[in-house]
Amino acid sequence: MTSLNPLRNAARNLLSTVHTHGTSQNTGPAGAPARTARKPSIEYFDIADCTKTDARGFVRAVESYHAEPWGLYLVRAADTPPDRFTETWLLPDPAVRITMSHANNAHDRDPIYHVHVGEYTRLEPKRWRAIYHYIDIVSRNGHTPELHGLDDLFAAHDAGYVDAAEAQRIIERANSVVSGIVAHDRHVERWLGSKGITLTWL
Repeated sequence: MTSLNPLRNAARNLLSTVHTHGTSQNTGPAGAPARTARKPSIEYFDIADCTKTDARGFVRAVESYHAEPWGLYLVRAADTPPDRFTETWLLPDPAVRITMSHANNAHDRDPIYHVHVGEYTRLEPKRWRAIYHYIDIVSRNGHTPELHGLDDLFAAHDAGYVDAAEAQRIIERANSVVSGIVAHDRHVERWLGSKGITLTWL
């Protein structure tokens, strides 16, 4: 198996341009305990019966789904108070899942976007699959995006759950997402708009 050092170096090199814009690279403190390796999380979304099946196999109710040519939207009850709603878009291209949670049934003026890198696929007309690839990008409009999860990706590679080529693709995809957000005034929806994607929320 390929050593972790080349992947760590690749991550630093690929993200170095973004770092010059002030992007945080959350790779964990030196000497921190090794992360527990885990396989990529897989979820399924069933439009017909308004449910989603999480990575542990639990079936959860979804309040509503809405499909667009560029992706699938869903809203459901939030998992943790004080938030009441969780809204999610699965976007096959650019291969991200964008989620926000909030307390009111109105779009927040200063939303926090959680951008999850992965593979999001429509398997059937009313069934989708999400494979989460460890890396999260937390972004607020006008603020520097924060990158999380590189250590989780490295741990998965070390355990053999992700090979070197796939890890490299994941890192490159994360770099592309963060660079795109930064290039559009640190605004997630302006970046998506440049790709012809217009998101709608509650």
